[in-house]
Amino acid sequence: MQVEVLLEDFRSTSIPEPTPDSEGGSKVRRTLIDLVETILISVFLFIGINAISSRIRVESISMQPTLYAGNFVLVNKLAYKLGKPGRGDVIVFLYPPDPKQVPYIKRVIGLPGDHVHIEDGKVFINGELLAEPYLGVVTIHGGDWQVPEGSLFVMGDNRNNSSDSRSWGMVPLENVIGKAMVVYWPPERWKMLNFPVAAAAKP
Repeated sequence: MQVEVLLEDFRSTSIPEPTPDSEGGSKVRRTLIDLVETILISVFLFIGINAISSRIRVESISMQPTLYAGNFVLVNKLAYKLGKPGRGDVIVFLYPPDPKQVPYIKRVIGLPGDHVHIEDGKVFINGELLAEPYLGVVTIHGGDWQVPEGSLFVMGDNRNNSSDSRSWGMVPLENVIGKAMVVYWPPERWKMLNFPVAAAAKP
């Protein structure tokens, strides 16, 4: 008889089954925790992505036919922290006469120490003809420029409708934001921006 009473007491003190209300509360807490985790991960990813890259919208026609107004371009901000600009690179930079303006996007033609000569529609670097398969027009504005150390000579691909180093001078390396890598919008314009064939003799 005593055993039966003890067993009955044990049953009466056992852990109660969770009620529907407690189950609902647990689900709400789990959902809130998942939401907070998702937001934090998104914030960290956003900060990380913006630390190494940026996205710009092309606003002018100066880089046609490579880039058109309305194209969105992904820019690698680490490219020149880990390496040096190359001839033919498309770069985004702060406009030298007024860095507060919207950043410019042009192509690197002359590297530090280069002599740039344009004559009869052709571009010569240190006396060597520059191969430029990305052009759709003939360069009609000529001249001679010596690129100082720590600077770049840049031009737009739409040579006759481009404000560039021919008119306002060199781009200091500290003005360079990064290297334009990919046109990602609109989808039909998607392409990589890489023209390593633009080669010339070194000084």
